[in-house]
Amino acid sequence: MTLTEWGDLDEDVEGELVDGVLEEEEMATFLHEIVVAWLMPALRAWARPRGGFVTGSETKVVVGPRRGRKPDLTIHLRGRTPGLLDTLVRAAPHVVVEVISPRPRDARRDRIEKIGDYASAGIAYYWMLDPQLRTLEVLRLEKNGHYGVVLSRSAGKARVPGCSGLVLDLDDLWTEVDEAEGKKSHSRRKRK
Repeated sequence: MTLTEWGDLDEDVEGELVDGVLEEEEMATFLHEIVVAWLMPALRAWARPRGGFVTGSETKVVVGPRRGRKPDLTIHLRGRTPGLLDTLVRAAPHVVVEVISPRPRDARRDRIEKIGDYASAGIAYYWMLDPQLRTLEVLRLEKNGHYGVVLSRSAGKARVPGCSGLVLDLDDLWTEVDEAEGKKSHSRRKRK
């Protein structure tokens, strides 16, 4: 399959393009979607005043001549946004975000395979948010073409590199996750 064919697929046909083959996407869990839903308004509130846009998991990002990925979230800054009717994003987003899923195959894809894809596409920042480990890792594309870790946090307020002024309250996120699980909040447990 070509990139154009992948871009033209009906929206109900799922999958990412890997070496010309449609590859099964991860199965999003309720936990995964809670994390994405929590993160989306925070990113939008940061991006919009800067002329940027945030998109969700149906955005098809070209990462190579025969490869395309669908990150959970992307941030596109002013001057690097695709056309409104484009089905394929060829301009590298400023940030791609993957929420790590519990299946080992999906976690491996996000932590190993996509790192090379996003780096080769010139995406400045790759975030991995792991709700099972309760961690946020921010990777920055270095001059050598590889990512380096610039932030690794599990709690508190995280000032996010590459997004000046963006602060994510991870305790607030984990409290919401705890509430969804019917547990006492993470921050309340820490205070006792």
